[in-house]
Amino acid sequence: MKHQMLSRRSFNSLALAAGALAGASALASCSSSDSSASGTPELTYMFRGGTDEKAAYQTAIDNFSKANNCTVKVITTDADQYSTKLQAAITGNQVPDVFYLEQGSVMSFASNGIVMDITDMLGDVDLDNIWAYGVDSYRYDGTQVGKGQIYGLPKDVGPFAFGYNKTMFEAAGLELPDKDVPYTWDEFVDVCQQLTQDTDGDGELDQWGTGLNVNWCLQAFVWSNGADWCNEEHTTVTVDTPEFAEALQFFADMQNVYGITPSIAQAQTMDTYQRWMRGQIGFFPVGPWDVSTYQELDFEWDLIPFPAGKTGKPSTYIGSLGIAVSTGTKYPELAAKLVAYLSADRDCQKQLVEAGIQIPNLIDYAKDEYATDTETAPANKEEFLQIVETDGHALPGAVTWSPEWYDEFFTNIQPVLDGDKTAAEYCAEVQPVMQAKLDAAVEAAKQAQAGA
Repeated sequence: MKHQMLSRRSFNSLALAAGALAGASALASCSSSDSSASGTPELTYMFRGGTDEKAAYQTAIDNFSKANNCTVKVITTDADQYSTKLQAAITGNQVPDVFYLEQGSVMSFASNGIVMDITDMLGDVDLDNIWAYGVDSYRYDGTQVGKGQIYGLPKDVGPFAFGYNKTMFEAAGLELPDKDVPYTWDEFVDVCQQLTQDTDGDGELDQWGTGLNVNWCLQAFVWSNGADWCNEEHTTVTVDTPEFAEALQFFADMQNVYGITPSIAQAQTMDTYQRWMRGQIGFFPVGPWDVSTYQELDFEWDLIPFPAGKTGKPSTYIGSLGIAVSTGTKYPELAAKLVAYLSADRDCQKQLVEAGIQIPNLIDYAKDEYATDTETAPANKEEFLQIVETDGHALPGAVTWSPEWYDEFFTNIQPVLDGDKTAAEYCAEVQPVMQAKLDAAVEAAKQAQAGA
């Protein structure tokens, strides 16, 4: 999947880098400097993203620099390079003044003194007008994420919505999905089977109902079926429940039983993201980061809720990237001001949203202007907001010391997807392995908290 997402495994690398430097008093010797003999302050800002995002942020940075009589040196990377380069900067005591902070790194970065507590440096930022999920993702009270002091503000919130090809529906003569009422799993399969067709009559399927990536889409089926990866305290792995196995089995059955996704061989020829882009897939997940690219699609598309399991309520993943300040910056107030500008300045937000790379961080802007725009795709922007307010969940590994226990679930999942092992068998096998790694993460957090 070509969405701008960082691998969950990258969180491990960053956490290990943070742990290796714990206790180092000069940990965040960043590269802020005076950019001229006159003493004009210079900040370094490190972020990641695609071409559209880089262009939009460069414009925002230029506006900030001009308004604040400073220089901001921008360091950009592709999404898959970010964690490696940030880890190298941490290890080399060259942490940028301001940088993207992953949700899964908040606990370790705060405990190890890499990121600064900016709670009292946010000026007139109205935190009540920023999505609570976004702000709380970067709070840490020394014990748990979500409470306490603020170590960053959201660059964005990323609701992972469900898209559908409206043009394909109309060509098949099917009733369009309800934008407010989710399909049941049975209804979803039925519609997908009707969309799965040999449209050119050559005896080979060339159009499918859906094609979902297990790493990023299984969550929607698990959560809506009343299951989860762990308990609320994040201490016990719970993948060995009947509800969880049922969700995973349904996910695998979409290919092996119902035939509504491209086969393994067909996926190797062309992945489902490419097929969606070419109009060959009926349903596919959509994040705000996709919108600028999807404006170029030659078919109409829109958003609906993910199909719902036993609970009858849709659910899906919601992520976020934060923007944090290094503890070693020479200009903490100016760096915090840059964070506040990128996250909460209305003009900056308008520019970034209109570039099609995110939804607004500001609640009033999102509801009063953004969601009422039905002229640009997606018309149902309300679905993004619904996920942020109600239907979205953070990935389980994002709020523990390390996501390694969560990553373990996907390591050997292929036999289930291939139909060579049942979901119940796999869940029973992987639970104790995951539990051991979660226990280690819990212990690591306790040790860090004790040494803080």
